[in-house]
Amino acid sequence: MCLAVPGRVLDIGEKDGTRMATVDFGGVQKEVCLEYLPDLRVGEYAIVHVGFALQRLDEESARQTLALFEELGMLQEEFGDPWEQAAAQAGADSPWPFADGPASGEVAAPQHVQEEGRP
Repeated sequence: MCLAVPGRVLDIGEKDGTRMATVDFGGVQKEVCLEYLPDLRVGEYAIVHVGFALQRLDEESARQTLALFEELGMLQEEFGDPWEQAAAQAGADSPWPFADGPASGEVAAPQHVQEEGRP
């Protein structure tokens, strides 16, 4: 699911000629495009969807919405690790979906397959 989530602007800058901000979504920080809200300032809240700030929002409404999303588990669904979510839904103990795969946070080395008769 892809939600429009309220977030608080922490800082504003420019990236490749585009006005961007670091936005806090109840503890998760993401980079967001501010082109649709060029006058948004640090400390203000906005509704963000797919990386774009779309509408200014008052602080109380933002806090209520974030609290409700957290209560419903929607923030974890939106910003959480998809592997961990899939493992939890499957009832697995490990966030890694393959029994012979690496533990969480590890990257598996590529396995080279040797053809029969070749070194």
